[in-house]
Amino acid sequence: MRRFLCAMLVLVVVATIALTGCAKPAPKTITIASKDFTEGYVLTSLVVGMLRNAGFTVNEKAGMKTLIIRTALTSKQIDAYVEFTGTAWTTHLKKTDIIRDPVALFDAVKQADLTANGIDWVSRIDFNDTYALAVRKADVAKFGSSISSLAVYVAQNPKGALFAVNPEFYERPDGFPALTKFYGMSIPSNQVKIMDAGITYQALDNKQVDVAMAYSTDGLLRKFDLQVLDDDKSFFPIYNPALCIQKDVLAKYPEIPTILAPLTEILTTDNIISLNYAVDVQGESPEVVAQRYLKDNGLIK
Repeated sequence: MRRFLCAMLVLVVVATIALTGCAKPAPKTITIASKDFTEGYVLTSLVVGMLRNAGFTVNEKAGMKTLIIRTALTSKQIDAYVEFTGTAWTTHLKKTDIIRDPVALFDAVKQADLTANGIDWVSRIDFNDTYALAVRKADVAKFGSSISSLAVYVAQNPKGALFAVNPEFYERPDGFPALTKFYGMSIPSNQVKIMDAGITYQALDNKQVDVAMAYSTDGLLRKFDLQVLDDDKSFFPIYNPALCIQKDVLAKYPEIPTILAPLTEILTTDNIISLNYAVDVQGESPEVVAQRYLKDNGLIK
């Protein structure tokens, strides 16, 4: 009887070990939302693709405006989303001081958001989606390649350049008025046309204006073959994309920055313009564009 009990005990132990060895790891699940514009969709699709390739189950919530998506994160309706450092610093954290170094700004955002809201920041991508001034490439010889050289031209030819800006950029104190003052440009109001942001590109292409407000990573820059003037005195804020994530979620999945590291190392301004172009001009979906980019660069199988 004793031998029988011992044998049964051995069988139970062996079976337990076998079952433990065959047990599947707990599923890794995360909910990620995207901002409601082309680049927001593309960046989210890139992050989602990388995480799914690493074994995550990703629940997506697409197309939220800035304040809504931020509330969804702080209220834990979502776990993470891609935000821009400049937006977080000024809009979410209500900071008024300007930090022009991109790494210093990221570090400041990370520390402030973590302390105040329990939101961590990881995987900063080193391209800057900020405001810009664009001209036709044929006019670079006239205006120069920088905003400083444009300012010199305007000083010598007060009526030689007609500007197009959107209403928000024209009215906000840190927008067009501050830009012209910063670069020493005196531009009469009749030399400025107010129009929606997307229309500024078309107006420039049609030669209705000479200088247009743009976004530095917009695919329409490539469509209309425009030149972004160098912000050589660093007036415009830094808007680097990064993943902002609830600290408890990051603690649960500390491998996320390592998974996303290859993406942050290779994604450039030219890359994101091409991806945005493929969506806005060629009509492809952000998911398809992102998957192709990840596969072409060996980031996913």
